[in-house]
Amino acid sequence: MHRLRRPSAPSTLCAATGVFGLVNNLTREGRLLDEQEIFRRRNNRWYDAAYTDPSTVDPHVYDEEINPGAAAWFKPSATHLLARVSGYLEILSAHGVDCRALRSADPGRVVYEDDVQIVVVPHARDATGS
Repeated sequence: MHRLRRPSAPSTLCAATGVFGLVNNLTREGRLLDEQEIFRRRNNRWYDAAYTDPSTVDPHVYDEEINPGAAAWFKPSATHLLARVSGYLEILSAHGVDCRALRSADPGRVVYEDDVQIVVVPHARDATGS
């Protein structure tokens, strides 16, 4: 599985923020240049159309009490989704935000799965012990 996230952060919530969330945070802070914002909007729309938002299938999938630290990972076969991530990484790099790709055969307890992604509760945060 593939996930792109910030390698370290001051809080648990920030530590789990993926590449899309990090770029969206820059937007909320008003830090993106016009061309970066155009890229973000265009590609966010493309991603919205290209795969299912897990929270539309299960509104509780990211509920912190039910699934603490839940995070989405693209499956290795989702090459069409992974291919567009480089533009987001360029934006993060331009703003000095460190980000790295994570790969894991077992990132956690799966709480959602479809053909291109899984959402997992990381093993360290999984209170079920499974």
